[in-house]
Amino acid sequence: MAIEKIETKKVSHIIEEKLEEMILEGQYRIGEKLPSVRMLCESFGVGRSAIRDAITALKGKGLVEVKQGEGSYVKAFDVHTLLGSKYWNLYEKDIRELFQARKIVEVGLAELAANHRSEKDVEDLHYILTTKKGWESDFLFHQKLACIGGNTVLLQFIDLISAPLKQTLVKFHQYIQNNKEKVSIIEAQHMSIFQAIKERKSKKASEEMLMHLSTVEEMLQETSSM
Repeated sequence: MAIEKIETKKVSHIIEEKLEEMILEGQYRIGEKLPSVRMLCESFGVGRSAIRDAITALKGKGLVEVKQGEGSYVKAFDVHTLLGSKYWNLYEKDIRELFQARKIVEVGLAELAANHRSEKDVEDLHYILTTKKGWESDFLFHQKLACIGGNTVLLQFIDLISAPLKQTLVKFHQYIQNNKEKVSIIEAQHMSIFQAIKERKSKKASEEMLMHLSTVEEMLQETSSM
């Protein structure tokens, strides 16, 4: 039996993957400065050249911006650049299972949010829905609901699925962006969830969330059949 050669990854590539994962999962947020080269060397236990190569690769992917004399900063997400990322490989089965999980968790989160929301939470949700657009508004809205619920375990679960969730939302909004009717439906559903939470109607909030997730799932299924 032939033995296949095992390919070993360069240290810089391993660090690149780790930093990319941390950025896409939100551990380093947009506009945030990455630790200095010296600090990253200490954290990863590697030399400066490996860190510099990793950052150069991330810059090439459009994930970071290197400012001379200042350091490296996380850039706003460029959808077209990120489509090459390892996170953008969900298949139909993965999307179906993701939405099964979201229905189980986020329907309950909407109910929790309605019961626990503060006036500041209401202001934050309204700000997201009225100032942000497309997938970013969608992602931040659902992420904020998880924070309002106050359940640490559920919030960690949402963090865990944040990368594939971003992928799905970007794909979804690319699909509906030229269909005003679909865009209006999604925006109206978000506002209905918001209104129920604002009025502390927990049962209504959970019902609206279930309807919303089912609608998005159905629309996404249309993309897989195209």
